[in-house]
Order: sequence, then C-alpha cells, then structure tokens
Amino acid sequence: MAILSTLKIGIWNGWLFMGVFILQMLVIMFADKKVQKRTHIPPETRRNQFERSVSVIANILWFFALIYSVFLPLQLNTIWFYIGLVVVVIGVIILAAATMSFMTTPVNELITKGIYQFSRHPMYLSTFFICLGTGIATASWIFTLLSLLIAFCFRWEAHIEERICFEQYGNDYREYMDKVPRWFGFFR
Repeated sequence: MAILSTLKIGIWNGWLFMGVFILQMLVIMFADKKVQKRTHIPPETRRNQFERSVSVIANILWFFALIYSVFLPLQLNTIWFYIGLVVVVIGVIILAAATMSFMTTPVNELITKGIYQFSRHPMYLSTFFICLGTGIATASWIFTLLSLLIAFCFRWEAHIEERICFEQYGNDYREYMDKVPRWFGFFR
C-alpha cells in the first residue's frame, strides 16, 4: 500500500465502490416520507457538546471520503484490489439487507428482523466495510485510516441511537440489546 496514492479522476476509481451509498440514499429518498424521517437522529434529541461534535466530524469525514474516492484509482489486478473487493462486497450485502429491513419495518416498530437479528447497527457496520474495502482496493493508507476514523465516530453515533431507541421502546429495546450484539458476533 502506498502512503500517498496517485490522484486522478477516472472511471476505475474508488467511487465505483463508494457510489453504493448514493444509490442507497436514492432508494430511501423515493421511499415513504416516514421512512425518510427515520433515517436521521431527530434534531430534538439531547446531545452533549462532545456528541454533537463527533456527529459533525463523522459526517464531514464520510463526505470527504466520498469525494476523495473519486480521485483514487483502483489497483486493478493486484492482491490489494481483490482483498478490497471482497471486503466491499461484504459491506454491500450488509447494506442491502439493512436497507431492506429498514424500509419494510413499520416506522413505529423496532427493527429486529433480517440482518438486524445479527447486528444492532448494520448500516454503520456496512459503511465501515465499504470504506475499508475501498481503502484496500485503492491501496491507500490515507483512505484506510480515514475509514477507521469514520468507524470510531460512528461508534459514538450508535451510542446515541441506542439511547433514543431505549427511550422510545423501553424494555423491548433492552431485551433486543441483550440478544443482539452492537456490531456482530463477539464485537459488542
């Protein structure tokens, strides 16, 4: 992996992998307005200054990664590309499954079906896999580090979401938390 990758706009760049997020946003955008509203943490949610800052930083980093991916060539026909491709595909599968469960669960119900049976935050998990895979497939240490920073920030976002869900669903959410890990397997 190169510390500084050659930057150039091209068809075979990291945006091919990162573009899945745009597709997912478009799918949700054309969904029911109630589903769209559920996609974000409500503005009236109590957050301390640290939580607000982490949220802003997470979104800035994610947006920067999306833009940066336009300039990072995929390292086609290298081991880095194939490893990254596998990681991205895992992320895309998780994202598609999470989006389907998200959109098919009634808005006022706790989402516990599909991939949500295995992870309380599959969308954040998929974002990590897709970003990390893109960093690997482009052989960019900078993008890979950016992926880790995004994951760290989204970890805090997950805590906020859990607090909201606990306030909204009470003991049902506590039981769900006891059964389903935050990320997957033993990564609680």
